[in-house]
Amino acid sequence: MDPATSRPAVVIDNGTGYTKIGFAGNVEPCFIVPTVVAANESFVNQPRVSSAKSSNWSAQYNAGVMADLDFYIGEEAFTRSKSNSNYNLKYPIKHGQVDDWDAMEKFWQQCIFNYLRCDPEDHYFLLTESPLTAPESREYMGEIMFETFNVAGLYMAVQPVLALAAGYTTSKCEMTGVVVDVGDGATHVVPVAEGYVIGSSIKSIPIAGNDVTHFVQQLMQERGEHVPPEQSFEVARKVKETYCYTCSDIVKEFNKHDKEPAKYIKQWRGTKPKTGAPYSCDIGYERFLGPEVFFNPEIYQSDFATPLPAVIDKCIQSAPIDTRRALYKNIVLSGGSTMFKDFHRRLQRELKKIVDARILAHDAQLGGEIKAQPVEVNVVSHPIQRYAVWFGGSVLASTPEFFTACHTKAEYEEYGASICRTNPIFKGMY
Repeated sequence: MDPATSRPAVVIDNGTGYTKIGFAGNVEPCFIVPTVVAANESFVNQPRVSSAKSSNWSAQYNAGVMADLDFYIGEEAFTRSKSNSNYNLKYPIKHGQVDDWDAMEKFWQQCIFNYLRCDPEDHYFLLTESPLTAPESREYMGEIMFETFNVAGLYMAVQPVLALAAGYTTSKCEMTGVVVDVGDGATHVVPVAEGYVIGSSIKSIPIAGNDVTHFVQQLMQERGEHVPPEQSFEVARKVKETYCYTCSDIVKEFNKHDKEPAKYIKQWRGTKPKTGAPYSCDIGYERFLGPEVFFNPEIYQSDFATPLPAVIDKCIQSAPIDTRRALYKNIVLSGGSTMFKDFHRRLQRELKKIVDARILAHDAQLGGEIKAQPVEVNVVSHPIQRYAVWFGGSVLASTPEFFTACHTKAEYEEYGASICRTNPIFKGMY
């Protein structure tokens, strides 16, 4: 028996904004780390010298080694880049896809050795990927994990499938549904039938949590709030996470704020980083206008004007007809940007309007002779949805089937990185 199967698997959910890492069997990740790397560019930018002299050659070699070792990730990376201009920030993942594999490898190295403090040879690993990830990216991921970290086994799971698995209970595991995954850098609407992603029906929209933050920042700047420029984005992010909510009617909400400003307008207090002087600013309409970009995107940008409920409806309508009712019945929210108060209620109500209007139009077309059965629309919200993908991975990696579904080091050595292009589904679970 492989001794690594007796130890808990390592679950790493790689996100554009944050990466969640921890061990299988836990309810929440051990660490939530911003997906950013600060590398020391002073070593990389050293002038090239002739390799004729051994001392010069060794100096160049040592500089290369130091460049590989001298880096920071997460909050440490932000702190280091502010205090030392030699450290440049790199974001390995953009819009859900790995953009810089060298930075990603460094990031994983720190996650495994500095945060989890485990030996990768003694554990199986579950990594997550975007539903639109290319097969070549899976090969790169497999090469890094098996060649650099020498992991015992590897499973790469599609994030929406794990988000569905997050609702797993001992009595029922509903693996048919639509996952609305709104992260920091990407929003995907992914239909899943019996644990299999319906790839041709995946929809993605160019609005995510980062855009909400930018919009809040823009609204506060336009109103002339006295926030230090170097802190404006960070303040906007904290305002979004602390005070933003989803309103039922945007016009009524404006009227509420205008009638009772003392009740709805909040105060943000902070200190200027350079002088240490305190400052305060008002938080007004941006409280409900921030999340509104998902329902009325035209208030933020003119390039994309399709509301999120309409995108979800198009996604389900493009799926096979025999799965549609089940998909409408189980719309699962995932990601930190779905955590706004009443977000799921607004989404369900607007989606229900679209579906009911279609049924009425259909009945009118047939002259009322045959009436269509009403369609149940249900948007599922649960407390764990911020970490739904990671928790789903934790649940799946805790089952005995997980270890048989993983690609092992021996298989990788025999067949090469191409084995990572596909991953078997857990037949026993569904």
